Parts: sequence; structure tokens; C-alpha cells
Amino acid sequence: MNRRPLLPSWLPVDGYVLALLGTVGLAALLPATGAAATAVESAATGAVALLFFLYGARLSTREALDGVRHWRLHLTVLGCTFLVFPLLGLAARGLVPAVLTPQLYGGFLFLCLVPSTIQSSIAFTSIARGNVPAAICAGSFSSLAGIVLTPLLAAALLGGSTGGLSADALLKIVLQLLVPFLLGQALRRWVGGFLTRRKRVLGHVDRGSILLVVYTAFSQGMAAGIWHLVTPGRLALLLAAEAVLLALMLALTWYGAGKLGFGRADRIAIQFAGSKKSLAAGLPMASVLFGTHASLAVLPLMLFHQMQLMVCAVLAKRRARDPEATGRAAEPAPADADAAPVPVPLPGPDAAPASVRPPHPGPDAAPASVPASLPGPGRIAPPAPPR
Repeated sequence: MNRRPLLPSWLPVDGYVLALLGTVGLAALLPATGAAATAVESAATGAVALLFFLYGARLSTREALDGVRHWRLHLTVLGCTFLVFPLLGLAARGLVPAVLTPQLYGGFLFLCLVPSTIQSSIAFTSIARGNVPAAICAGSFSSLAGIVLTPLLAAALLGGSTGGLSADALLKIVLQLLVPFLLGQALRRWVGGFLTRRKRVLGHVDRGSILLVVYTAFSQGMAAGIWHLVTPGRLALLLAAEAVLLALMLALTWYGAGKLGFGRADRIAIQFAGSKKSLAAGLPMASVLFGTHASLAVLPLMLFHQMQLMVCAVLAKRRARDPEATGRAAEPAPADADAAPVPVPLPGPDAAPASVRPPHPGPDAAPASVPASLPGPGRIAPPAPPR
């Protein structure tokens, strides 16, 4: 007899978010102080540089440029990520101080400025039978643009919280974010194969680095008395504000893309790539931009990340059951004989939970872009009728 699961299948729990919460608890119980704090901060600085080096080494410039042919979709996603989201974040200033404290509002606005995800956007687009190649390119473009746009928007909109556009702030951004990223791009020709062969191990490096950044930020927060600034009631109000923000973006991306004339497959890619925020990119950036105030800055992003995974998992499954999707796959991207193969992103903290990822195709399964009625590389064509 099968045992009933403890949680419903439509309510995925991201194990990595549990690890993040455990790290926050560890920092609350055993914060790094004195010489240990200095050592942990130095290690976190190196971890941030390593993360952005790996981001640069993994992103193929040729593959990214190849996706420009669908420029209307990519501009729409970028507009949602770096224009609509920030405008909604600025409008939320009216919630201060009744709903959000000034410190929590700074973190709320910061989450509106970080780039979109890649892995979970692809997974949910695939489940909903959307345009997966477009989701891959849109997520890659958003991450690339976020290297520059997120620090600039944060410096312009958050002002004193990030130190403004001072020479010291710009130098930190260049040395910890841009230089490692560009170095990874320059060395990709030689290290790309090595990273591909060891993608499982490097996935743990990604996650471990970000856990170190979180531990450092919340250790500093403990020294600043963070839990005296955030009460359970304030956390509940923050969750309510984020739920409204996510609902607005899901509605705007879906119906707005329809008004712009996109087809169903493209609308799905726009909705999932344009309504989500990257924990993997946001946490390291917050540690650079906010310094000792990073703990309150990343708390809204951590909560929003888990919320978007749970809501989008339910939404993707419902999209897959739409009458338009029944019996047919998503429209494939135009074929290009000279195009490089679409990269498979390495697993990271923004990956969808295992319970909602599309199953790995078996050796006899046809590719997702090939209709089931046509013979594929792994199918046997029916015999010709006798003459």
C-alpha cells in the first residue's frame, strides 16, 4: 500500500530555501564575530567573485547573440524585469511605514531590481508547453543585463542604502562583479569544457558560495540587532505585499503579452521569465551593494523566491492542461543551420524543485520540438504499405 505524501504535489518545498533558512538560524545562534567575522567576510568576497566568474564562463556569447532574432520577446521580458518591476517597487513606497518599515522597503525595492531566473523559468515554461528556447535566451539576456543594470538602478533608486554612486561603490562593483564576469567570458574557450564535465560538482560550489554570503550577511545583521527591527507581524505584512506584487506581475506579463500580439507559447515564456527574480544573482549583489545592511536587504528576496516557485509550479501545470495545449507541443524556435546548440544550464539555487521539473527524456523519446506523429532519431518509422 502506497503511503500518502505529507505535502500535496502542487505545493513544492524548495530544499535549497530550507538550507538558506537553516543558515539564517545558524547565524542567529552562532554569528561570526571578531577575527572570525573578518575571515568569513573575506571568504564571502572571494565567493562572490567566483560566482560571477562561473557565470561568465558558462554563458556562450554566440548562443546568446543567436537568440536576438526573437528580439520583441526579449525586449518585453527585459522591460518587465527592469522597468515594470522597479515602477511597482517605487509605488510600494506608499506602504511605508504602515505596512513596511523603511529597512524592509529597501529590501523590497531591491528585489524588484535584480534580474530574472534562468533554470526555473526554463523548467516551468517546458511544463506549460511554452517556447523553451525563448525562455533560455530571455533568462540569459536578463542575467547579462543585470550585471550592469541592477547595481546602477540600486545606486540610483536606493540612494543612501547603497552608498550612492560613490567611487568606492563603483570600484567594488567593478572588482567583485564585472571583472570576474568578463574574465570568465575571456577564458570560456579554455575552461568551458571543464565546467560542463563537472557541472554537478560546480552546482554545489554555487550553492555553498551563496550560503556563505547569507551567513556573512546575517551574522552582520545579528551584530546590528536585525531581529529587533523585524517582528512576526511585519513579516506577515511583507509576505502579503510580495503576494500582491507577484500576482500583478503574473497578470501583466500574461495579458500584456497577449495585447502585444504574442502567441500562446511565447506568452508562457514571457510570463515565467518576466515575473520571477533570481536569488542566485541577487544575494551576491546585495552583499556588495549593502555591506553590513545586506541582511535586511536579502530577506524580502529570499521570501519572494520561495513564493514564486510555489505559485508558478501550480500555474505551469494548469497551463499544460489548457485546451490550446492539449494534444500538441509548444511551437519550436525557427531552425538555423549555423546556430549553436541550446545550452543546458547548470543546476543552481534558482532551479525549480525536483517535483516540478520536466522528466528527463529516455533514450527512445522524441525531442520536445518534434511532434509525436513524426519519426525522430529514437523512433522507428512505420513500414511502407505493400505495393
